[in-house]
Amino acid sequence: MRFPRALILLAAPVLLLVACATPTDPGGGDVVSGGPGPLDTIAAPGEVLGQGTVLQIDGEDAQFCLGAVMESYPPQCSGPVIVSWEWPDDGMFESASGVTWGTYALTGTWDGVEFTPTQPPIPLALYDPMMQEPDPRTDPSNAGDNSDDQLALVQDELSAWTDVTVLTSYSENGYLWATVYYDDGTIQSYLDEIYGPDVVIVQSALRDIT
Repeated sequence: MRFPRALILLAAPVLLLVACATPTDPGGGDVVSGGPGPLDTIAAPGEVLGQGTVLQIDGEDAQFCLGAVMESYPPQCSGPVIVSWEWPDDGMFESASGVTWGTYALTGTWDGVEFTPTQPPIPLALYDPMMQEPDPRTDPSNAGDNSDDQLALVQDELSAWTDVTVLTSYSENGYLWATVYYDDGTIQSYLDEIYGPDVVIVQSALRDIT
């Protein structure tokens, strides 16, 4: 099983703050020397939906890749284990060099470490996602007042979380947008305390089904 070792430290569906760095001026948007303190991932209370690549190396557990995928052949990526995964009889996946992969929308539960499907997978080629209202902070009229240099420094600090929580991050419209496996608002609140509000915008790769 290939999975970031830090994720196995999960003891409860809450964030564990360990030796958190504190800015001199809390809420002032300061960059924290050494970056935010280590965090465990958060479990979802109910069913969630995710879209990504399912990849399985022969003899190993299938993984749900929700972040970057290397465009090699076969592709390379990593993610949480998908419990009891079986490839559907849909012909929507490929196999090469001992690797099987396909892109799917999966509904299931997330305990902070593993993803357990609760409904049959839907190939992304056939998936019709419901339209979501865009975040108002993507509107140029609601641009953040954070400088590119500040956002670049914050992004560098969050890169220390890459193997733990943050899957991708990018700056746009005066904000740093960061995608994590799942957030119930706790990660967002924590980063607001560290950097100030409206600096880092946290998005969940696994979304609650309401």
